[in-house]
Amino acid sequence: MNNLRPVGVIGTGKYVPEKILTNSDLEKMVDTNDEWIVSRTGIKERHIAAPDQATSDLAYEAALKALESAGMTGSDLDLIIVATITPDSAFPSTACILQDKLGAKGAAAFDLSAACSGFVYGLATATSFIQSGMYNNALVIGADCLSRITDYTDRNTCVLFGDGAGAVIVGEVPEGRGFKAFDLGAEGAGGSLLQIEGGGSRLPASAETVENKKHYIYMNGREVFKFAVRVMGTATIEVLRKAGMDRSDVDLFVPHQANVRIIQSAMQRLELPEEKVVVNVHKYANTSAASIPLALVEAAEEGRMKAGDTVLMVGFGGGLTWGASVLVW
Repeated sequence: MNNLRPVGVIGTGKYVPEKILTNSDLEKMVDTNDEWIVSRTGIKERHIAAPDQATSDLAYEAALKALESAGMTGSDLDLIIVATITPDSAFPSTACILQDKLGAKGAAAFDLSAACSGFVYGLATATSFIQSGMYNNALVIGADCLSRITDYTDRNTCVLFGDGAGAVIVGEVPEGRGFKAFDLGAEGAGGSLLQIEGGGSRLPASAETVENKKHYIYMNGREVFKFAVRVMGTATIEVLRKAGMDRSDVDLFVPHQANVRIIQSAMQRLELPEEKVVVNVHKYANTSAASIPLALVEAAEEGRMKAGDTVLMVGFGGGLTWGASVLVW
């Protein structure tokens, strides 16, 4: 990467819906309780999209803030990537809907599906386009409405998920700054551990698939937990190696916000103190592709990063996938 033009984050924005669903609210819906949820996940509440809000609406609000932060308008964009597993529809892409709403005429636009790793996949894709000189300014958004695919009668999964969007503008930055390395990967053999079985070409929507709840998230929590703990460590070590750095160089760790126990396990393995780790899972729960950008943007808003700081982002998700990046802020 060092011989190519430096590419980094030049604008940030986030959005979460107004409605908050607390653990107390869930106690009235399924057989669960606040103590059980907090002790196992660290989650206290999550934001839920209004009935008339789709993923593109959440993404649009985050995008406006990111553009404002970068001092840009939609017409300055060359590329729009939306990482999501809950697009407004199968097609057109949510990115194309967003392109029209933002007035980004002519900008390339597509959705990217890598579940909770999607935002880091999107960053790597945008960075490659800009480093090559093909484009100059890209909007990368992680956005999901997981409430639309959550079974609120399943006590094991309904407590885990929320809705939100996080956006960044990716462009050329001063020498020495920007993305230093990425590590992306997948273990497709584990795809059935975390999936939505119905609605695609394998199992098209029918009365039977709806009745059998095939359009909701299925997760083998135990196996996904083991994968997450393992890959958070290995991906981090590998991306730091690629960047020519080690754990002591990390100023801020921004992990996927799925479960506080997974984050704590990564902190211990990487020997990182609490003050170097962003944790907001208690407020938003697991928002899939929106998770890392929500945490990154919130950290930026709180002044937790200064110019020259090394920021490490690591995610894992359905696929099974993982993605890690090292960014000099």
